[in-house]
Amino acid sequence: MFKKMMCLAVLVLPLIPVHRAAALISWDNGGGDHLWSTAANWDTDTVPTAIDAASIDQPANTHCVIQDGIVAECETLRVGNGGLTTNLDITGGSLSASGAYIGVDSPAGHGILNMSGGRFSTGSLQLGWSGKGTLNMTGGVIELSDSLVVPGLTGAGSVSLRGGTIRASTLRLTSASGSLDVGAGTLILAGDDTAAVRGYIDNGWITAYRGQGRLHLDYDVTNRGETTLTATPLLDPQPADGALVSPGELTLSWTLPDPCLPGTPVLVDVYFTDNLESLTQFTDPAAIRIVNRQNVNSVVVQTQPKTWYYWAVDVYVGGADDPILGPIFSFFADNMPPQVNAGPDVVTWLAGGPRVGTLDATVTDDGAVSPYTVRWTVVSEPNEGNAVIQTPTDEDTSITLTAPGEYILQLTASDGEYSGSDTLTINVYNDSCQAAQSLPDYEPLVGDLNGDCRVDDLDLALLQENWLKDSSLTEEWFAVD
Repeated sequence: MFKKMMCLAVLVLPLIPVHRAAALISWDNGGGDHLWSTAANWDTDTVPTAIDAASIDQPANTHCVIQDGIVAECETLRVGNGGLTTNLDITGGSLSASGAYIGVDSPAGHGILNMSGGRFSTGSLQLGWSGKGTLNMTGGVIELSDSLVVPGLTGAGSVSLRGGTIRASTLRLTSASGSLDVGAGTLILAGDDTAAVRGYIDNGWITAYRGQGRLHLDYDVTNRGETTLTATPLLDPQPADGALVSPGELTLSWTLPDPCLPGTPVLVDVYFTDNLESLTQFTDPAAIRIVNRQNVNSVVVQTQPKTWYYWAVDVYVGGADDPILGPIFSFFADNMPPQVNAGPDVVTWLAGGPRVGTLDATVTDDGAVSPYTVRWTVVSEPNEGNAVIQTPTDEDTSITLTAPGEYILQLTASDGEYSGSDTLTINVYNDSCQAAQSLPDYEPLVGDLNGDCRVDDLDLALLQENWLKDSSLTEEWFAVD
């Protein structure tokens, strides 16, 4: 059986004024910890700054890592700037540069960006200048003020967008040597770029789930004023690819395709593991196979907290020995933060004294750690002490408001590990008419001449006082200063 393939990638960079000549600082992994922020890992024993060109070109198969807490920068980034295969792994933190080249100056070289978290900001990102450039992305954000170019010049480039978000001004797939495969990630382009993207799709240069998914392209729908490209797998896996789920017992499910011969059962093999390499390398398939040639569309598995899981469904729609190898899906099992709804915003008024109202909130939690607790707090009020919450630790309670103005309340729920929160705004007016007039759809009554929200004798008196008065112009040619 063929090996299943899947990877990861990341990058980040901005344009900063140059105050001195840029230096080329090359990676040599001399510090041994693989971290960008370790000076000994660079040939000058200094970490690149915003005016330095950073080159990751040796040793072979090296991995330079940017993780949580690292703020990295350089003037120009080059990965695979030679005849070797080198990697930049961004799992967290940030990287900024004015431009980035992956797979730069040698046809034998291979630069790889593996991004699973963090943020990468740059001008343009070019994959495959003269060498081979690969972006494997499963999380994080890449922000380009210029174009994503694949390949950059005469090389070959590929993007595997398995998760995370890429934002760019435009997408340029310059030849058949460039490809973009969309999984659970999102590509967002400035303006209406749908015609160009549709052309790449028609050429077969953009695919979904390696040909086993559906592409979704729109302009000004998902994101206002922008082009958005996403994908869904044909198997419609549940949980969705890249999802966050509660740990414990979980049902994996999928949609079976139609058989080649109507009426015959569609058999599947299902593989499930917390070790991605065992699925990508596929050295011992029996060890991770949980369904073996059965006509089923779901299976129950057990999951542990703080763990990534990977699974795939191979489908037999033709011959019994010729499966269609499915893409690899992933999800993360973890305690889910409480979901908090503090309730709708409120408009009210003082009724000859303090106003007492009810706070009616909704909190949902998976209960994976412990029962959740809640607390109401007053974020802002006209003056300190104007808002008094009867029982701040109750999900549903009452509040007393003693002055007109805007009150912002926050409800926070915690399960002992994670917390969730939501706010609501209460606008208090002096009377019910002011409260009504504050509503966006308020329309005054016809005849309410004094604006007190009622038509009565006071309005009639105003009408009688001005009865038969005429405010029209009397001069046919009226000069206006």
